[in-house]
Amino acid sequence: MKQNQQIFSIDKLISEARRLAADYRRATGKSLGISAEIARHDACVLLNLEPVDDAAIGYDAVGRGAREGERVQIKGRAIFDETKRGQRVGQLKLEQEWDKVVLVIMDNEFQADTIYEASRTEILAAMDRQADSKRSKRGAISVARFKNIGRQVWNRDEGLIQDEIWDNRA
Repeated sequence: MKQNQQIFSIDKLISEARRLAADYRRATGKSLGISAEIARHDACVLLNLEPVDDAAIGYDAVGRGAREGERVQIKGRAIFDETKRGQRVGQLKLEQEWDKVVLVIMDNEFQADTIYEASRTEILAAMDRQADSKRSKRGAISVARFKNIGRQVWNRDEGLIQDEIWDNRA
């Protein structure tokens, strides 16, 4: 029973953090700096991931179910202006051991809107194609590029998106 109470209280705290972050942004025009924790919570709940406590290991969660055993870095980005270009994902830990990165895109109320996922292989290949860029050497990637190399695995309207094989013969 205690575990259920703890989960409820964490959900309630995250809900309050969303409200505070949105209110702070409206009042000051600045971010409160808690979107990473909100994104981590949402990714774990929505994608069935188990959070890890040691951030120094290079990943934020370990997969369960369909992602069983996969080591996942979690990144979050609140998008306040869809027309603004050049928005970036937080720095990826390229030197660490991990299997996938998920990017939680949040709206101006810090609610998860979509989640994208890319494998280590896909990300490293994209970084190699952009090898002359100083940003890629530091593990920086734009939101647009991440969306291009990754795949959408969750959205607010559909929930979890299962891999589908398209068949043009049907």
